[in-house]
Amino acid sequence: MKPPNIPIIFARRVARPIASPPLPAQARSSTGSTMRRTSATSVASLAGTASHLVSKAFCLSLFIVITAAACLAQTSPSGATAGNGWVVLPINEYQALRQAAFPADAAPVQPPVEATLTRIDYDLKVEGDLASGEARLTIDVIKDGWVRLAMPQGLMVREAQLDGRQVVLVTRPADKGGDNELLLSRPGRSVLTLKIVAPVTTVAGTDVLRLPVSNAAVSHAVVELSRQGVDVHLTGALLMDHSETATTSRWVANGRGTEPMTFAWRRRVDDQRANQALRLRANLTQLVGLGEDSTQVSAEVQIEVLQGLAQDVRLQLPEQFTVNQVAGATIADWDATARELTVVFIEPVAQSARFTVSGELRLPRSGNLDVPLMRLPAAERETGGVAVEVLGAGEIKDRRATGMDEAEAAELSQLISSRQSPSLIAFRLQPADGKSARTLSLNVARYTAQAVLTANVEEAEYSVLVTTDGKMLVQSRFAVRNNQRNFLKLSLPTGATLWSASVAGRPIRPGRAPDGSLLLPLEKTRSGDEAAAFVVEVSYLDRTPAWVDRGRAHVSLVAVDLPISKSRLLLHHPPLFRLTPPPGVSGSFRVETFEGAQSEALRGVASTSTSTTYGGQTDASLAATNQLVSQSQGAKRPTKPARNLPLRVAFPHFGPSIFLVAELTSENQTPTVDLDFQRDKKRGEK
Repeated sequence: MKPPNIPIIFARRVARPIASPPLPAQARSSTGSTMRRTSATSVASLAGTASHLVSKAFCLSLFIVITAAACLAQTSPSGATAGNGWVVLPINEYQALRQAAFPADAAPVQPPVEATLTRIDYDLKVEGDLASGEARLTIDVIKDGWVRLAMPQGLMVREAQLDGRQVVLVTRPADKGGDNELLLSRPGRSVLTLKIVAPVTTVAGTDVLRLPVSNAAVSHAVVELSRQGVDVHLTGALLMDHSETATTSRWVANGRGTEPMTFAWRRRVDDQRANQALRLRANLTQLVGLGEDSTQVSAEVQIEVLQGLAQDVRLQLPEQFTVNQVAGATIADWDATARELTVVFIEPVAQSARFTVSGELRLPRSGNLDVPLMRLPAAERETGGVAVEVLGAGEIKDRRATGMDEAEAAELSQLISSRQSPSLIAFRLQPADGKSARTLSLNVARYTAQAVLTANVEEAEYSVLVTTDGKMLVQSRFAVRNNQRNFLKLSLPTGATLWSASVAGRPIRPGRAPDGSLLLPLEKTRSGDEAAAFVVEVSYLDRTPAWVDRGRAHVSLVAVDLPISKSRLLLHHPPLFRLTPPPGVSGSFRVETFEGAQSEALRGVASTSTSTTYGGQTDASLAATNQLVSQSQGAKRPTKPARNLPLRVAFPHFGPSIFLVAELTSENQTPTVDLDFQRDKKRGEK
């Protein structure tokens, strides 16, 4: 039953004497004689009455003090300073405060495991169908008290000793597995020595010994067999040592993880193939790349052993051939001399093996040359193929082959069939021994590589009109030759506003690149034809600082991602100002006498349009559009409304001007020019 929530009161008692109230003066005088006349009995009765009154007054005072203190304890503000006194608390709060002031000791953290099997070591001797010996188990007990540790399964234990003292293993019930367990009560490390017997089974003439390791972190086994001349194979273990004496064989192995260690051995059978003469066949596929400076040779060698064992193979190399790499899963080592390559295998090859060889040598760049070939002289039958390709600008004019026939590259091995070179020729080797005559001579012609320009701006023409308040209208016209480019990328100056764009006289809507630049689709010329120049025109409005009495004007033009051979700039300025180039280098332009455009594309298109425009179309284009609309209406086909194309602005050539030229502007370079301006007082106000 939960105790009631009874308050506990802590109090301090203060006792003080209580004085009688004073009497009036007349009463004192009148009663003085009377009191003197009182008898001894009256005095005694008065004394008793006064003592009773004092007791009642003391009790009343104590009740008032206790009640007032309790009220003050409950109604006083929490922020008031506490002095000597007492506090009223419920029992449960008092117990919580006491527990917080005197906390109990924390319970110890339980270990994740009670005991662990750290290491297991086997030392066994095999006699007949049994292996007997001992197993030493290193055990670490972590938990206090009694713990259980399961023994490795499958072991027949005859005796058990724990740190030299004999112990008894506990057998679990059959419904729980029936395995042996060891009960331990002392924490720390102990060594359990078991006298065990393990069965040896025989499967198809192979004796098998299986040793469990349970969940031991480290497992080690030493097995001794009273026989010699046996071959052993291990599963779940790594053989560290194998030694034989006149009558025994001894193996030392380390386990791998929790997988059981399995020893399998059988009588060694002498292989007579090691004493037989080696007979083999070879398939040799070679790829020769005739480069400008050196010739690259790659070969794939596959051997098939017909008789005996192949410890190594020897390849005959061309003269001055340098071996760079020999790769293969069964290759242990290789050694190259002047004309011979020796490849050593990890184990003697009884059936087949494959490896690759790569190297290089120097041959004449062009003319008649002999293709270097690798040979396998020890092969009774040599097959395969040879492929030759010209690296760079060149072709094979003539060929002469001996001991091989011309074939398709796709019919040979993957080393050759995967090549996509237009100058590749392939040959198939005629079946013959490795010493038969095989030669391949070629006549190689080389050509001088010519740079092909996919697109170019042969001339650029800029027209600029600047006002005194800083407004600047720019018309940029480019004569472009294009073979393969799809778009022309233009980067306007920061803050500029595009007004119009056209390609070959057709108004277009430029696209936007991720970086904010403009993309204009270009016309292409058919392959093999000379690219004709066409005009790309862009007009935009830009702003510069307003012109005062004097200063320097900085003009930035549009940048394109093509090289520009020549640039022309005609800048119109206010009549009230005079422009002069600053001393030294003034951007990428220089002042010259005015001259017309040199490109036929720019000369054929007038810089100012005198024809009437309507919706961005000229009279001729409007007539062609009306004809198209009439045909579509006659065919009674549904049509879509035409998109609004940007207006083509006729540039106003007005006011005095200055002419500048520049050559060889690289791609993505922003053309700039700096000019000093000064108010002409002869024309303007003073």
